[in-house]
Amino acid sequence: MNGQPIRVLRLEGTPAERGRAHGLAYGAAIRAYTAERMAIAADGSWAGRRATRADILALAEAMIPAHRAYAPDLYAEMEAMAEAAGILPAEAIVTGGFTDFVDAVRALGATAPDEDDCTAVLTPELLAQTWDMHDSATPYVVMLDVRDAVPCTVFSTVGCLAQIGMNAAGIAIGINNLAGNDGRVGVTWPFVVRKVLQATTLAEARAAILDAPLAGAHNYLVLDAHGQGMNIEAMPTHCAVMPLEGAPLVHANHCLAPEAARREAARAPALRDSSDARQVRAEVLAAQACDLDALIALTRDPVICRRSEAPHHVESSGAVIMRPATRELWAAWGLPSENDYERFLVR
Repeated sequence: MNGQPIRVLRLEGTPAERGRAHGLAYGAAIRAYTAERMAIAADGSWAGRRATRADILALAEAMIPAHRAYAPDLYAEMEAMAEAAGILPAEAIVTGGFTDFVDAVRALGATAPDEDDCTAVLTPELLAQTWDMHDSATPYVVMLDVRDAVPCTVFSTVGCLAQIGMNAAGIAIGINNLAGNDGRVGVTWPFVVRKVLQATTLAEARAAILDAPLAGAHNYLVLDAHGQGMNIEAMPTHCAVMPLEGAPLVHANHCLAPEAARREAARAPALRDSSDARQVRAEVLAAQACDLDALIALTRDPVICRRSEAPHHVESSGAVIMRPATRELWAAWGLPSENDYERFLVR
């Protein structure tokens, strides 16, 4: 198995210098990806309601103060990236935080959304997950080597600060998308991921999630170098914290905590069935073995590794496995069943 290698971009210097380097390196790709994200945000397929470009921009612009207040340095990085790439900061919020942003669009009144993506497993040693998204996102998957005060390596897409990653302090974070019915003007999930990756302790990472004025719903899985971890179903109006207690913790795309589940948006039956099936299958496989080889096989399992099909066109655009104790991260571009994992050391 070979497949396509994953692109890597090193970002260093001040936040503005990092953002400028990102925008200049991938400017054309960022503009193309942004055009796709803006179109999908407006066409109603993921948000559950149609909107104009002006509507989308107005909502995203209303979120700028929340992002700037939550993490001024990360906002400066995003703003510089947007300027260098030739897009608006509001467009960068949509591009990077797309699935949270559509929760806020949906809150204005919507039908069942199409969103549904990612399967994750958290153990005291490893955090593993697929990253599933509309198939148009796959060509834009990259790795970012971020030389922040606490260096980190992140799996992401062009124009996005971070999606999944681990830092040199041994803090790792993964995510599952959730469809919330309580979306609002607030902070989108890539800012939360990067804020977590600035932490040096699990307590700091937890606070970065719980203190965020969230725009949309996401599940966050966090693991430190000492084998301590947690799963947080973070809805804009409620967070359910589930500590890792030894047994593998598995999460797909529906809430497990009753109070969080009450805030979920209704989804098409086929999407809920997919989440249920992946949850059950991952639980079965994780109960058998959870070493590196077993988790690589889990991400390649035909139930978990998703191929694009009409009408939703969701596929596994990549996968990541992290071992905080050794600062090792393995990432695969595209379908993990067809592409090799590459090993990265986070230093």
